[in-house]
Amino acid sequence: MIPAPPPIRTDLFSLFILLGCVQGLILAYVFLSHARGSNRANLFLGILILAMSVIISDVWLGYTHYMFRVLWLVDFSEPLNLLMAPTAFLYTQAGVNQKMPKRAWLHFLPSVVYLVYMCLLIYPQDLTFKYNSNIGSFHPELERIEAVRYGSDWMFYPKWHINDLTFASMVIYSIAGFWFLTRAFRARGTSFFTGEKNSLTWFRDMSLQLAFLILVFFVVRISFRHDLGDHIIAAFISLIIYIISFTVLRKSLFFHEPTERTTRKYEKSSLTEEIQSATLGKLEAVMLAEKPFLDPGFSLPALSKRLGVSTHHLSQILNEELEQSFFDFLGAYRIQEAQRLLADQDNAHIKIEEIGQMVGYNSKSAFNTAFRKITGTTPSEYRKQHANQKF
Repeated sequence: MIPAPPPIRTDLFSLFILLGCVQGLILAYVFLSHARGSNRANLFLGILILAMSVIISDVWLGYTHYMFRVLWLVDFSEPLNLLMAPTAFLYTQAGVNQKMPKRAWLHFLPSVVYLVYMCLLIYPQDLTFKYNSNIGSFHPELERIEAVRYGSDWMFYPKWHINDLTFASMVIYSIAGFWFLTRAFRARGTSFFTGEKNSLTWFRDMSLQLAFLILVFFVVRISFRHDLGDHIIAAFISLIIYIISFTVLRKSLFFHEPTERTTRKYEKSSLTEEIQSATLGKLEAVMLAEKPFLDPGFSLPALSKRLGVSTHHLSQILNEELEQSFFDFLGAYRIQEAQRLLADQDNAHIKIEEIGQMVGYNSKSAFNTAFRKITGTTPSEYRKQHANQKF
């Protein structure tokens, strides 16, 4: 017979985790519902946040003692432990490359295999077995009851070592993610630890948050017996969800000026999601590999011809997807290249004016104006800052 459950526990941890779970479910819906066209990377981010929300809901049930009232749910989220790290890695790949990674489904195999294992051996177990599992994780001080169990001891080996498997998955994918991002930063001529905001720093910051989660996971596991520290891990996951929510809210178009004029300008456009997605992928590849922006005469028609898309469609993509005019877009790449050249001590003998000409500016004043607008400092000041960092 299953004993009466202990009283419900309510404290700051339980509230923080519960609100994180609710926020995560809302955020996951937002990303999953905006995972089309050029935003396909949002599919992986939505899956990641959904998995996080379900995992912390499992912890919340155990921590607050509600799990005693729904014993059939004990350990229901465990397969998702092996889904978080690969999904975060795939999100980074898809976001940086602006296309879906090849054979992405292979990364989900460990989670799917573990789900099948749980369905065959763990989920169908008797409630007495699940009661003992629950108190073993959250209440080792309580007395176990006589349980009905099927299966030999060796069959439970994966279940007993799910934390080890989770940690290994997180470490492996974290290393792979940082290696991938380091190469992406290097390809753009930018330091991995740059403080300047660009399309890569979002993925870097998120990867750092997940790396810190690994550290929290490790410290909790060696500091607490059983799963008694799970609420700390769940609270940190909730914090990550809050940070993502805050970032999304801060960038929300709700707080920007209405773009009715832009909408009217393109309301009769024939641009499709397929053209838009393909063009965005080609755009970054061309700008990084060929660097056509170094040509002082580079223009919107010239770029559209290289990409095989109409000037009108390219202008619409820049305005609506990147929220930039062509000249802002061009300036961003030119100044990024100028920063790379100015920071390189091998170019210390090259004059500022010549650097400007090398990246496509015909006059020193135009180069200085554009550089200050984007970086907040002048080219000479930027060069001095990086020269001082060498000493």
